[in-house]
Amino acid sequence: MPVRKLKPVTPSQRFRIINGFDSITTDKPEKSLLVPKKRTGGRNNRGKMTVKYRGGGHKRRYRIIDFKRDKFDITAEVKSIEYDPNRTAFISLVEYKDGEKRYIIAQNGLKLGQNILSGESASPDLGNSLPISNIPLGTIISCIEFSPGKGAVIARSAGSFAQLMAKEGKYATLKLPSGETRMILSKCYATIGAVSNSDNQLISSGKAGRKRWLGIRPRTRPVAMNPVDHPMGGGEGKASGGHPRSKKGIPAKGYRTRSKTVSYTHLTLPTILLV
Repeated sequence: MPVRKLKPVTPSQRFRIINGFDSITTDKPEKSLLVPKKRTGGRNNRGKMTVKYRGGGHKRRYRIIDFKRDKFDITAEVKSIEYDPNRTAFISLVEYKDGEKRYIIAQNGLKLGQNILSGESASPDLGNSLPISNIPLGTIISCIEFSPGKGAVIARSAGSFAQLMAKEGKYATLKLPSGETRMILSKCYATIGAVSNSDNQLISSGKAGRKRWLGIRPRTRPVAMNPVDHPMGGGEGKASGGHPRSKKGIPAKGYRTRSKTVSYTHLTLPTILLV
């Protein structure tokens, strides 16, 4: 999946680096798995801007992705590998033996016509989804569940992966993409292999307009703001802004914000609703 550097026929093309899309097999999505995607422009239900620097961009349709991989012990064939405008990773259209079609996150190295399987009986081969308890130590995995049956939430973006380091009792130790080592229930499912499109980090937009196509508006530097707008704003002349911090005043650069008393591992949606 190499990247391409364009000829500098315009000033903006001079620094533009694009994806070669060599692994993409089709540009026509499966219509039965498309749904409309409403855009908020960063506004809530009262019209108030709650997320800055968001709005505009090209119209998109959402592809329904199967993050749960809950069609167990039924073989599926890879029909296509496609671009998805809603995420950095490529997606793969798979067709099961009973005729059902689903989109999944494509793993790096997934080929057309390849058969994949999900369930406890699946072998630890590329693209297969199985419980962490059945995966050999040292295996590169992605699309990992945090709570059993809830669906993949960890290592889903382009090129990301985790590594299975140890298994002890009902927990497994994973080295996450951030470098953090974390214990996760061994019942949770994970997919073998790293996520596709690892060259995404090498891509350069080349011009500000391409960010606008993606729905991202210009970002104002906090040091250029007034004190009423940001803790780093204000000051005479080109003041440095002090220690870097968010708009709410939380310091950046290693400040720990995770609660030491609350465990997030076992909180599923029904548990939260009952509390």
